[in-house]
Amino acid sequence: MKFKYALLSLALFTTASLFGQNKPQPAFTPYADNFSDKLQKAYDKRDAETGRKLVEDFATQYNKLSREDKVYFGGNITNAYYNLSCIYAITNSKEKALQYLDSAVVKGYTDYKHLGEDTDFANIKAEPGFTAIRTKIRSIGDYLYILQKAGKYNSAQKRVIPAFSYQPATAPALVALRKKFNLDSVAGTGTDLEKMKNLLHWVHNTVNHDGQHESGIKLINADEIIGAARSRKVGVSCGELASVLQDCYLAMGWKARKVYCFPKDSLKTDFDSHVINVVYLPANQKWIWMDPTNNAYVTNDKGEMLGIEEVREGLVNNKPLVLNTDANWNNRQVITKNFYLYNYMAKNLYMLYSPIKSEFDYQTPGKNRSVGYVMLLPLEYYVQTPDKTVNVNRETNTTVTRYRTNNAVQFWSVEE
Repeated sequence: MKFKYALLSLALFTTASLFGQNKPQPAFTPYADNFSDKLQKAYDKRDAETGRKLVEDFATQYNKLSREDKVYFGGNITNAYYNLSCIYAITNSKEKALQYLDSAVVKGYTDYKHLGEDTDFANIKAEPGFTAIRTKIRSIGDYLYILQKAGKYNSAQKRVIPAFSYQPATAPALVALRKKFNLDSVAGTGTDLEKMKNLLHWVHNTVNHDGQHESGIKLINADEIIGAARSRKVGVSCGELASVLQDCYLAMGWKARKVYCFPKDSLKTDFDSHVINVVYLPANQKWIWMDPTNNAYVTNDKGEMLGIEEVREGLVNNKPLVLNTDANWNNRQVITKNFYLYNYMAKNLYMLYSPIKSEFDYQTPGKNRSVGYVMLLPLEYYVQTPDKTVNVNRETNTTVTRYRTNNAVQFWSVEE
């Protein structure tokens, strides 16, 4: 039998595979895998002393890693302390169980919900120390609670931000894209919404997602990303998939954006975020949610398509939300509503940002290029200033300007 949190760690690894994109560090992996197997056996035998020695040895080796590798294997050290705590809790060594559970929290354990449900801790759940630890992590690990607490924006705020703009379908690069990939045929002959869904499915099925490896693609546009993915047989990041779908929507004449979705991450330990799209549906006069990584869109209980702001508001106020039944990752793993909306996206809808310009190749770094973004922050967020930052990449001489706002109306404005 696997430990409960060992199973959770697999779920977390899968999450990184589904959504994030991290550089793998294989050199330490065999040792880490072997350690996990040995600790599993100690758990099965309820052998706390062997478990303690294994974890101490693992911590010694982990501390020798480079800073980058420590980040990559951070979940392993967290799991090690958590699982050792489980062994001590099962064997009713309460003081040691709480000691190592606290160590897990110090190393980054934040899963408030799982900790409350884990039956391994039945012997210590009534202990004040356990309650204190769980209360401590709620503000960093109960993602729906964090989002509901953050909640509000300020529609009256008047920070100056530039207007968003959308490249017209007559732009030569978009005309060529539409023709090359026969997007009219892909979209079909139905309503705008049906066409938008068809393009979502096509992008999802054409280019695989890979959250574990850098694609190496240098030009951020649909033609380059699709071509490289096909010719080199590589998967791409969620951001690259969103670039493809954005360009396809623009080529068909619809306004569309990439939207970067980020967690609060007050401890600066969560390196995972997600990138999806919104496309403007003229018939409904609204933005709607489209996620090419997961073939996903969201409706209310009446079947009406929702945008990011409506989904966020629905999570904050406990409104019914519905995920399409064919949402999936790489046509290999079903994506469930509870995980996707109430866990993963609840985490990553804390703050958002979008490129100021939605256009083919806009985000490709290059000499003397300028790229701008607008960040939408909840009032609760602890970093509200400055209103504008400017950074220059010395290697490419690319200038990146970021604007901050708390005004959701301004952020979601359609007018150019």
